[in-house]
Amino acid sequence: MYRPLLLASLALTLACDSGAKPPATAPAATAAPAAANPLVDASASAAIGKPAPDFTLPAADGSSVKLSDFKGKRVVLEWFNPECPFVKSAHDEGPLKDLAARTTATGVVWLAINSGAPGKQGHGAEANKAAAAAWSLAHPILLDETGAVGHAYGASNTPHLYVIDEKGVLAYRGALDNAPMGEPEGGTRVAHLEDALAALAAGTPITTAETRAWGCSVKYAK
Repeated sequence: MYRPLLLASLALTLACDSGAKPPATAPAATAAPAAANPLVDASASAAIGKPAPDFTLPAADGSSVKLSDFKGKRVVLEWFNPECPFVKSAHDEGPLKDLAARTTATGVVWLAINSGAPGKQGHGAEANKAAAAAWSLAHPILLDETGAVGHAYGASNTPHLYVIDEKGVLAYRGALDNAPMGEPEGGTRVAHLEDALAALAAGTPITTAETRAWGCSVKYAK
């Protein structure tokens, strides 16, 4: 039953890897100084029910954002790649078209994070600023070029969603929903992220705190 959808998702996943890649050979150059680790604790790793690893990252608009500055608020982290077909679908006409705006209107903080390395698909401040303008995104898009934050959180896909509660504890990690490219598995959409946020707002336990993310692979440095 799901074979056509499976084949379509496979084709889109392959398209995710069609972004610009560095040349096979390049002239020798002086090594650039190592980038500062954006993590407050370089050995930190994310786990449900544990404090979310703190970090400071530059935003595409030139500002700087530190996660712990938002303690006392609920925070959504969205792993992001403006050239990923799954991200495009979700932001064009899918759930992410206005979800961030509706969520932040309730007092929740929303941060997008691009862990793509230089030369990879969707990398760079200009590409991400253009996407923010095209999709009317008011929240910051943070640039994690070393991939340190993405690896600490175990981010594997774009989109990959995380929810941090008011105490700074990771409460949800996984898929936006069960509907890659708008096609719900089983025919009925399950809004994993929205359900997690609603449970936190109501002070009730999150029924499913971790799900498997779908989408493009995060374009980490090799």
